[in-house]
Formats: sequence, structure tokens, C-alpha cells
Amino acid sequence: MTRKLSYKHNFKRFKKHLLVLATGCLLNQPIRAQDNSLAAKIQVNLDKAIAPMKPIWAWFGYDEPNYTYMKDGKKLLSEIADLSPVPVYVRTHNLLTSGDGAPALKWGSTNVYTEDANGNPIYNFHIIDSIFDTYVKRGMKPLAQIGFMPEALSIHPQPYKHHWKPGISYGEIETGWAYPPKDYNKWGQLVYEWVKHCVNRYGKKEVESWYWEVWNEPNGAYWKATMPEFFKLYDYAADGVKRALPTARIGGPNVTGGAEKWLSAFIKHCLADTNYVTGKIGSPLEVILFHAKGSPRVVNGTVVMNIRQQLNDIANHFKTINAFPQLKNIPVIIAESDPEGCAACGMTTNPENAYRNGTMYSSYTAAAFARTYLLADLYHENLLGAVSWSFEFEDQPWFAGFRDLATNGVDKPVLNVFRMFGMMKGMRIQAESNRMYPLKTVLDSSIRGSLTDIGALATKVANTAAIMVWNYHDADVRGPGELVQVIISGIPVQKIKFTQYRIDKEHSNSYEVWKKMGSPQNPTSVQINNLERSGQLETMEMPENIKINKGILTLNIMLPRQGVTLLKLDW
Repeated sequence: MTRKLSYKHNFKRFKKHLLVLATGCLLNQPIRAQDNSLAAKIQVNLDKAIAPMKPIWAWFGYDEPNYTYMKDGKKLLSEIADLSPVPVYVRTHNLLTSGDGAPALKWGSTNVYTEDANGNPIYNFHIIDSIFDTYVKRGMKPLAQIGFMPEALSIHPQPYKHHWKPGISYGEIETGWAYPPKDYNKWGQLVYEWVKHCVNRYGKKEVESWYWEVWNEPNGAYWKATMPEFFKLYDYAADGVKRALPTARIGGPNVTGGAEKWLSAFIKHCLADTNYVTGKIGSPLEVILFHAKGSPRVVNGTVVMNIRQQLNDIANHFKTINAFPQLKNIPVIIAESDPEGCAACGMTTNPENAYRNGTMYSSYTAAAFARTYLLADLYHENLLGAVSWSFEFEDQPWFAGFRDLATNGVDKPVLNVFRMFGMMKGMRIQAESNRMYPLKTVLDSSIRGSLTDIGALATKVANTAAIMVWNYHDADVRGPGELVQVIISGIPVQKIKFTQYRIDKEHSNSYEVWKKMGSPQNPTSVQINNLERSGQLETMEMPENIKINKGILTLNIMLPRQGVTLLKLDW
């Protein structure tokens, strides 16, 4: 649902931010920026294709699996499924964790595995079925994480359930679920029974379209054992998957940033080491997964992002994969790709996370995904997806500063970036901006200069084109809007319909509307309805029919700092 603002209403509200639409020589005059800074000029050529627009953004994940089938969880999953033209993949932790299914921050459970008094396995797939049923019903697909260790299998079962909350040491989460199994054969059989059950429930063809992965961040807090023991865990899990469904796709190791040596050792194990189960050389490896995170900080009272760190994590892991020529074109998934590392850490305990409610998160997301495409091009990677580790948290305060897409069922600005991505199909096409920081500069020093990063990502398919433009800077400070000239060439018709979608302080921004309400923690039903409407993607005004002169359209738009716009052409 979008809000269509009339032109007169738009002009009245945004006199200083007037969108000028015209063709011909008048708009071919140069535009001037304020304060002698470099005026932003973007040139898009619809005739120059770069590569397919792979929907790497259509991947999401979260810690708490039991939120999946709750009220706001189902609502958000439906919205995510609806915004994407392709099936969305969903990844979640704790699918094998023991417990009663009650969620908590950074916790979830399914109680899939217990044992009787004689140590015989008892399998119960009821809760896991509730999770996967929710996905499949919406046309979504699991990126099925094989973890964590059931209490009855753990070599160090107590303590097991943690009671972590923001502000407590992260080490408190490292309990019995993070240890190896006491019996690897039982571990492998558990995986076999799970995959076999999924095939019986959802069908072979459906499960063949999923991806399976073993564990999470074994080089960090999630694995309380050695590297060789993780390789053994992987071999037994992979064997269980393949016994149940030989055509299933499995991979790992889901290392977190700065773990290139870990990733390299894992790949060597899968290619050349003796398999712990079969005794033969090698282990199944159909997809490689790793994580990439940024690291915001508060500097003199201002949140300053670090997009450089996240992108270098990606680049360094790409380099590691490329060191193995046997893996050319292997599918790659960035299984968590985010501005920092703790979705459940709110801004009260972590003030650097104050970026999450407003437009800083949405503009960062646009700028980061654009560079992720560039890195995949540079390293010739078959990148399938970059998982945004952001979902929702049930029964938490409104706009508490969690890294989520919605709060209490109300969409936050960042979700509207994904709605924009959902309209970008076909081929990526040439889009050059004189104000977009070069990739090398971002990898070297982030986006910290005196000028903001005004960049573009463009696509074309059949009779439509879409151009995403953002005005981003690592420092989350207010600033005047900038005039951006967008010149689009190669338009094959003489008349198009033009629509501009926008995320900024005044558009597609439930957070700003909530603040204007007085930041209520118990909003009325009328207020909730208004918040829900304001959380949807809005247009600047009614679509315009525009005549095209010699295949070229020139647009001058005023784009606020940390704003994102999507320029859509239909013919």
C-alpha cells in the first residue's frame, strides 16, 4: 500500500524540496550545489547492461525461531513474502535447541530431541513443523540451520537455558547448547531423521530447493570446542542430510568476520581431509557461508557507522574462497550481513544502536547492498544472498532500538528499502554518480569525508526501469537536502509513466510519526492504524506521464541526507 500525495499538497509541504520534472534543453543546464560543494550528477544508460539483478537482498534471519508463528511474526513474514518477486529465504538459530518453545531474547527452542530412561532417542518435530509450515505457506524457503546441540546430547548440558538480556555480558549465552555431542552417531541420526521428516512432509522437490547449513559462528561464542571437532560435527551432519536426501544442498561454516584462516581450513577439510564418517577423502560442500558485520560507535555524542568493516569482511572472505580454484562458481551466501553484531541489543544499553529506528538504517542498507553487488562483480563470486539479520521482537517496547524490520507490527523505515529492491528486476544497468564514493575509498576509509555518498543502483526489465538513489554518510547528523540531477538515456519510447518513491523524515517513516504523537508506549487503536499506514512505502506525488525527447529524461530531485528514493519508469 502506498500513499499517493497530490502535486498541490506536495508543493505546499515541500516548497524547498520541489521535484522538477521536464525534458529538453532547459534541464540540460548544470546544477549548482550549495556552499561550493560538488553538485551531484547521476547518469543512467538503459542500453548498457552489467549483470543480472540477483535478489541477494531477499534473505532474512533472526535468533528467536518461536517468534516465527506468533502474531507479529506471521504478519511481518507475510509482508516480506509479498514485497519480493522471488521466494524469500529465511534463516534462524535454535532449531534443534531443547526447551518448551517459549521465546526470549537470543533464545528459542523446539525440543526436537530427547531421550528415554535407557538413552534411546525420542524425536518430536511439532514446533519445527510450526516454523517451517509458516514459511512454506507463504512461498518462503528455509536456509535451514542445523543447530544447536540438544540438552540430552550435549557433553556439558548444564547450565542449558540462558537468561541473557541487554547489558549482560555476551558470554552468558554460552551454555550447554554450544558444546559437541556426546555421541556423534546420535547427532548424525538426528539430522537424518529431521531431513527425512521434511521430505515426507513437504515433498522431495520442495526440500531440494532449500539450503542446509551446519551451526553458526564456530570460530566464536557459539562453539565450545576445537576446529577439528567442528569438522567432525559437520561431517556427521552432512552425512545425515545426504542419507535422507542425496540431492539436498549443504554447506558451512558460517564463520564470523576476520576468520579467513578458519574458512580456509574448513574448505581444505571438505576438499582434501579424511571424512570422519566415511573414512574417504572430502565432505559434501555445495554452498559456502560466512558473516560480515560493521561496527558503529558514538563519537562526541553522534552515532558514526563503519560500513568499511562490513564490506572488508565480505571482500576478505571472497579472497579466501578464490584461493581455491576447485570452488569456481560455487554458491556463496553471506549468512549474516549487518551494520553490527547484536540484533537484541537496544539503544538503551548500546547507544551506538540509535541508528536503527530512523532513516540512517535505510540509507546504510541501500549503500551497503550496492557495494555488495560491486564486490561480487569484482571477485566473480556466485553470490546467492546476503542475509539481513533483522526481524521483529514480540511484546517489547515501541521503537526500543532493536535491529528489526518492524516494532509491534508497525514497519520501520528500513523495511521500505526492501520494498524498493522488490521493484528492481531484470538486469543491473550502468549508473554512474560523481558523488558516489569509489569502492576502494570505502574499503580504505569508509564514508567519512566532507561530502555525503550520493549513489545509484539501476535496473531494467521489459518495459520498466528502476533507479535507487541514496544520500548516505557514516555520521548520523542532520543536514540540508541536496539537489541531485539524474540523466537517464536509452529510453526506447516517447512517453513514460514516472513514479518517485521516497524514504526520508517525511515519507515512509513510522518512527517520525510516532515521535510526533509524543512517543506513546500504549498507543490507541487510531494511533496504531496511523503508524501502520506511515510504515508503508510512500510516493512523492501522483505518477506523472512524461514525454521523452530523443530517448533522454533529465530529473532534478531534492534528496535529504540519509534519504533514499526510487525512480521508476514504466512504458
